[in-house]
Amino acid sequence: MKKLLSVLCIFALLTAMLAGCSDGTDPAAGGDPSQPSGNTTDPSAETNPEDTASQDPEQQPAAGPADVRVMALKGPTAMGLVQFMSEADAGNLTDNNYSFSIVASADEVTPKLAQGEVDIAAVPANLASVLYNNTEGSVEVLAINTLGVIYIVESGDTVTSVEDLRGKTIYASGKGSTPEYALNYILSENGIDPASDVTIEWKSEHAECLSALMAEENAIAMLPQPFVTTAQTKSDAIRVALDLTEEWDKLQEGSEAPSTLITGVVVARREFVEQNPEAIAAFMEHYKSSVDFVNSNVDEAAQLVGQYDIVTAEVAQKAIPECNITFIEGSEMKDNLSGYLAVLLEQNPQSVGGALPADDFYYSR
Repeated sequence: MKKLLSVLCIFALLTAMLAGCSDGTDPAAGGDPSQPSGNTTDPSAETNPEDTASQDPEQQPAAGPADVRVMALKGPTAMGLVQFMSEADAGNLTDNNYSFSIVASADEVTPKLAQGEVDIAAVPANLASVLYNNTEGSVEVLAINTLGVIYIVESGDTVTSVEDLRGKTIYASGKGSTPEYALNYILSENGIDPASDVTIEWKSEHAECLSALMAEENAIAMLPQPFVTTAQTKSDAIRVALDLTEEWDKLQEGSEAPSTLITGVVVARREFVEQNPEAIAAFMEHYKSSVDFVNSNVDEAAQLVGQYDIVTAEVAQKAIPECNITFIEGSEMKDNLSGYLAVLLEQNPQSVGGALPADDFYYSR
């Protein structure tokens, strides 16, 4: 009889424990059956939208358009963007909210990019490397947008070779960026000391060089397109004396790792790239399409260049074919740009910020 009572007691205890578990309470933890259990659904309870989205990815709301702030320099880099800018201004691009600004000097771009006031910028090729090194890798290069567009021009007929520059005064702009280092490299490799064998008068803008060139007989200036064409429309006496791209290429003959003269690239803040991958992909497609349009539809592109006050439409029509506007991305961009930067590093480490950028400098999609 006692044994039977013991069995019944054990059975009753097990039944009570199972009932407690089914109510969502833990007898051992002192759970209160009067309180709602964790498995009870209260229709009036607030739902966490993040939890709902994580359970059903198809119901996640689409990301809204990103604000994309773009800055470019007056010249070929801005010229390559004109169709993109026109489409955005007309409201034909709805994937993101694009805003563009065009400035005359790289000095205006650098602080805004570093301070996060601009997301994407067209800058001189070497400046991209300097920014990378000086900001601990906070920028990355998206594409090469301009190849060699730098020329030595004169209002006379005294220069036919690099050697002819010895002892001359050269008006130039772009100190601390591609024009300075390209000129120094070409002079040095031809046995001319840029510090003592020539006098380089640095101006803050290309327009100042143009004014100096126009004001003196037999004046010499280093100018990029389209400012070369602008100068030639103002005076029949102004001629192209040297194409620095050709002079650069001569120095690469026989080199085990020949490089290409690169004038400009487009860079973006790394934080923006990581937070807005779809916006970056869309930007790349629009920019590439714009470059293709400009190179293939010179007359229409020239009108847009004039509309955005980069140079006059008349000048743009003549200059666009000479501006080497391009769009090179991915592995080809990395090969070309790294080779160019290596030449500058050997010549002057500070020209690239003291060291070559690591692989994460080169954007790949």
